[in-house]
Amino acid sequence: MSPRRRRPSKKPAPFHVDERWAVSYMDMITVLFCLFVVLFAMSTVDQNKFEKLRNSLATGFGTTVTQKIDTATGTVVPPDQAKKDAQGFTNLDLAIKEVDRLTALEKQMADKLTAQGIAQDVQFQIDQRGLTVKLVGSETFFQPDSSDLTQRAHQVLDAVTPPMVPTALDVSIEGHAANAVTAYPSVWELSAERATKVLRYMVEKDGLPGPRVGATGYGSSRPVNADKTEAEHEQNRRVDIVVLSDQPETVRALIPEALKALAGQK
Repeated sequence: MSPRRRRPSKKPAPFHVDERWAVSYMDMITVLFCLFVVLFAMSTVDQNKFEKLRNSLATGFGTTVTQKIDTATGTVVPPDQAKKDAQGFTNLDLAIKEVDRLTALEKQMADKLTAQGIAQDVQFQIDQRGLTVKLVGSETFFQPDSSDLTQRAHQVLDAVTPPMVPTALDVSIEGHAANAVTAYPSVWELSAERATKVLRYMVEKDGLPGPRVGATGYGSSRPVNADKTEAEHEQNRRVDIVVLSDQPETVRALIPEALKALAGQK
């Protein structure tokens, strides 16, 4: 009998270095699996499961679960009033902020006028348009039936213009006249020329940027009274300096409501 031949043993398969990526791949798959399990668990509305998961995760990360509640307070804004571009503020909130800004500007002007003893020559009004500085009475600010500014007008403009300069707000200067006899061709020319003289002084003497300001003459078309007696005529001979609000129309429309809300807080 011939001796049995020994079958040669199989050589071990060589280890390929380029297959080490499989280890990292399996680790990544494991992590993703855990992530999806956590997301699935959190998507359920079962409060007990959520509490168990939270406690388990906290223990795994070495933290302690507390029962303390964040007591920070804030304003709850109804969805129908919230604005996406206003960081959660309602239009009324923005209107109140605008009133505060205009009121602060008015106070700066009033303080300067009071310091010079001429506060009685100016009237202020805050409304949907912005802050209006009213120069009422032609005898105080202009020569009779003329557009030439008086010395008192210079003092008033020197007091009210500087606070406007850094605000970057546009300014509308609006001339008004009484429905009375004038040496001008019409009250339109008189009111427009007075507004223009005020504009030039504010720009050329007090540094108000020209691109931010404009002048308009309304003649006698916008009286504040019946405009029949001489006293009423004098009230209509005026120039309004309007610091225009730069807020959207939806916000400016709520400024009267904001004024009432602030008045109620005082």
